[in-house]
Amino acid sequence: MRRLDGRAHNAGMSEPAESFTDEEYAFLRHVRFGELPPLVGPDERVEFTETEPRRDRPEPAGSPDEWNLRLGPGG
Repeated sequence: MRRLDGRAHNAGMSEPAESFTDEEYAFLRHVRFGELPPLVGPDERVEFTETEPRRDRPEPAGSPDEWNLRLGPGG
């Protein structure tokens, strides 16, 4: 099995030969993501209201009964 020299292998990969223009980047974004939906105007926006409790934090333990359930009797 032939082993490649790491410096020779990576020499051409360190810097791109040429950079894309803004138009070429726009075309590549269009190819990848497709057509963007139309912008939402300020008159079409609605206020967001949270309807369920947050799931990123545990709910605080408030009642002594709840502490008994967590710690067990005599805890």
